[in-house]
Amino acid sequence: MSTSPEELSRRLVAVRLAMRDQGIDTALLSVGHDLPYLTGYTAMPLERLTMLAIHAEGTPQLFVPRLEAPRVSEVPALFDIVPWDETIEPLDLVAESCSGSSTIAIGDQTWARFVVGLTHRLPGVRWERAVGIVGDLRMRKSDAEIAALRAAAAAVDEIAAELQSGQIQLVGRTEADVSADLSRRILARGHEKVNFAIVAAGENAASPHHHPGGRVIQEDEVVLCDFGGTMNGYCSDITRCVVTGEIPSDVAAAYEVLMAAQSAGVAAGTNGVACEVVDEVTRQIICDGGYGEYFVHRTGHGIGMEEHEDPYMVAGDARLIESGFAYSVEPGIYIPGRWGLRLEDIVVATDDGPVSLNQADHHLHSVRS
Repeated sequence: MSTSPEELSRRLVAVRLAMRDQGIDTALLSVGHDLPYLTGYTAMPLERLTMLAIHAEGTPQLFVPRLEAPRVSEVPALFDIVPWDETIEPLDLVAESCSGSSTIAIGDQTWARFVVGLTHRLPGVRWERAVGIVGDLRMRKSDAEIAALRAAAAAVDEIAAELQSGQIQLVGRTEADVSADLSRRILARGHEKVNFAIVAAGENAASPHHHPGGRVIQEDEVVLCDFGGTMNGYCSDITRCVVTGEIPSDVAAAYEVLMAAQSAGVAAGTNGVACEVVDEVTRQIICDGGYGEYFVHRTGHGIGMEEHEDPYMVAGDARLIESGFAYSVEPGIYIPGRWGLRLEDIVVATDDGPVSLNQADHHLHSVRS
């Protein structure tokens, strides 16, 4: 999704207001998604420094390797491009630009080599994480961002429907082969890249982040598929499970609890409710169903330009849900050595209540493929 100069300007103004409120003199943002969020430019994760310096006053400066400078779309009214040559130490340039700053916020994904180098060059500075400035803004998605998330969700919904209807062959194929198949379908439906395509069969499904390998999928077993990518700069993420044959009674019973927990978790995410309440609601239903010890991860994570970003639906995240928050609701039940189940939708908070962007059927399907 191309971001207009007007929107980039609005975001930079909001960053400066947050800096003022938090007593931050300078914000330094390197690789990661804060940079494209504010400039429209995505830096390659190189050992060469790329860094945006936003000061309380003056035009922000984007320090970039000269060989990368042609990739930056100039927006002169918003930031100045400062190319640096191979014979120059760019940290000296950044440090010079920070002269007089007593408190600096730095991006979470800045390489340690640059953080250490800057601390040596700027003794006496108090360092903070920039996530408290930019991350808080990125949590509140605009209408355009929600539209991009909705389009990405609709694309993977189509693939989930193909999985549930048996159009994707499973039995006799390796997990890795099915993962590659899902990846091709993600790209064919307009995503620029695949972020992940988990395929876990039988006992492997009890590992929430199982890496698909050479195991051949058999008849009469659970197959968990969790997949997503990036489309127009925003991410998709969905999980659906199927059974390659008759659904065993113990799996069916657990899935009924899981589906009830996931539905309740989606409904719980109303504006003004703490993020951790979504986790409490889903977890309580799973515990009451007798599966509490088998739910081993948080209920959800924020999503946007990154697959995982603030906020998090987990105990301890007391942030109150606001319109524009986008996050997953994905409880799971994992029985070691036997099977695992997970059900995931992306949800957006609105003034009228939570809205699920994923519409693929939530029931556990038996497929003969």
